[in-house]
Amino acid sequence: MKYFFLGLGFLLLLSACQLSNSNVTGEDNKELAVFLDTYYEERLKFYPIEATINGDERYNDRLLIDFTDEHRSTLKKFYKEQLTYLSKFDREYLNTNDQLSYDVLKRELEVNIEALGFKDNYMPLNQFSSTHLIFMQMGSGQVYQPFKTVQDYDNWLKRATVFPAYLDSAIVYFRKGMSSGHVLPKILVERMIPQFRSVVTDTAAASLFYGPVNLMPVSFDIAEKKRLAGEFNTLILQQLTPAFRRIADFLQHEYLPVARTSTGIAAIPDGEKYYRFLVKQQTTTTFTPDEIYETGLAEVKRIRAEMEKTKEAVGFKGDLKAFFAYINTDKKFTPYKTAAEVIAAFQSIQELIQPNLEKLFSKTPKTAFEIRQTEAFRAASASAEYQQGTPDGSRPGVFYVPILDATTFNITSGMQSLFLHEAIPGHHYQISLQQENNKLPKFRRFGGNNAYVEGWALYCESLGNELGLYKDPYQYIGALGDEMHRAIRLVVDVGMHAKNMTREEAIRYMMENEQISEAGAVAEIERYMVIPAQALGYKMGALKIRALRTKYEQQLGDKFKVHVFHDAILKDGALPLEVLEKKMDLWATKQ
Repeated sequence: MKYFFLGLGFLLLLSACQLSNSNVTGEDNKELAVFLDTYYEERLKFYPIEATINGDERYNDRLLIDFTDEHRSTLKKFYKEQLTYLSKFDREYLNTNDQLSYDVLKRELEVNIEALGFKDNYMPLNQFSSTHLIFMQMGSGQVYQPFKTVQDYDNWLKRATVFPAYLDSAIVYFRKGMSSGHVLPKILVERMIPQFRSVVTDTAAASLFYGPVNLMPVSFDIAEKKRLAGEFNTLILQQLTPAFRRIADFLQHEYLPVARTSTGIAAIPDGEKYYRFLVKQQTTTTFTPDEIYETGLAEVKRIRAEMEKTKEAVGFKGDLKAFFAYINTDKKFTPYKTAAEVIAAFQSIQELIQPNLEKLFSKTPKTAFEIRQTEAFRAASASAEYQQGTPDGSRPGVFYVPILDATTFNITSGMQSLFLHEAIPGHHYQISLQQENNKLPKFRRFGGNNAYVEGWALYCESLGNELGLYKDPYQYIGALGDEMHRAIRLVVDVGMHAKNMTREEAIRYMMENEQISEAGAVAEIERYMVIPAQALGYKMGALKIRALRTKYEQQLGDKFKVHVFHDAILKDGALPLEVLEKKMDLWATKQ
């Protein structure tokens, strides 16, 4: 922070009046631009792994223990100072783009400051979305962390050397949580323990973290190869393996016995208040948990009626539960024998929609795109997902598909809608176009919020008919299932965290209303247990984008062009929903 405020000291000498009136003409506010760029650069120092994921390699050798009270105190001070400085600009005198930046950053800073007032750092790791899982992906040599040069390898060795201290500090903070009542549900701890044990090996060569050595470029000279292999061997056997064993033993023998048997976050101190905050943070709206719950019930009812129509259209005799059982168990719906066949099926979906994409979008990403099978070490607890590429083209965007057993991969599971959501035009278009847009300040190019990002992806599932999909009623029932899945989330997430719904009740509700296996329902419900409110953003965001499209179709009539609408939605990056609506209303008046 000293560097930041000394570097911009001349700006602090400007009066608030000078700052606010510097842009009456509608030009970009240069002082604001400097502030936004500096904010992004200074913030990135707190998030070196995020920098690596964004393709910024300056911090590839760094790893911060980011959950300590000391670190969070420093971060909170940083955010408060940024908010104070932002307040010096008079929003009314900024042009449209600068007003968007002002609104997005103001909300981001206020929400981040509020978030740091809770003690979620006393539960520093979890089974679904956690630094140890990202670290394992990076250490495999195939995700995020580059391993192309000798310097890349040395960067990783330096970064990885910090990780044992990260895990040992996690034990310290888990113990703080044990003392204060901030503990994870027992079942989720049971899921974590095998993750840590999976990388405990007798030899370095058998370790996941030896992957970069196996992938070492042939251009490295023999001496460097020997040195690096030796240092990786020492890192794995003397540092990483003992650290992973220590935390696995701690979780199993010390933490698990005192982990809570309750389901929802309301069970921890200030849990109800924390959940209300998370709802606001994740949905970027002012909806209450009760309002979201009622929306979920209404959506479940609507989608269920559409499922009934589709069931009847294929001539199935029986209720929906029987229909789900039929498509889950009939062998004709599981035609694949190998993981390669599953991947090829997704590639065929990409080929099918390609001719229709230009009708719905004027702008398409330059970032390359690939489909890959999820790595074995995390596949059991992973969902299909998209991992962003880099704007310089050095890393493609990747759609990951977990395939534990190809012979059980069901074609009615929503393969087409899943591709539209996670891949094209969902996350790949939105994230890539945002990152490629040099006109956005970096904090918007590489930032985002759950409701917009996931809301856009879910909205893209509704474009299936326009893209030439859902012709097969069984693929359509899969798409309805995916939509139902997001509606169910509104019910079970709020239910578990605000209405005393148990894990078992949530699993049962999910299985009664969608085509999902018990194992699938368990994994989903346990995900919502550990990251409360995150699952709410999907449906709330999609409902908002669809409502905006319907409104403008009615307002503009023949002047409404869907590709122009989509380009406008995506043009300015991931905006909070309330900011997005104001922006799009202004867009509509100009059409």
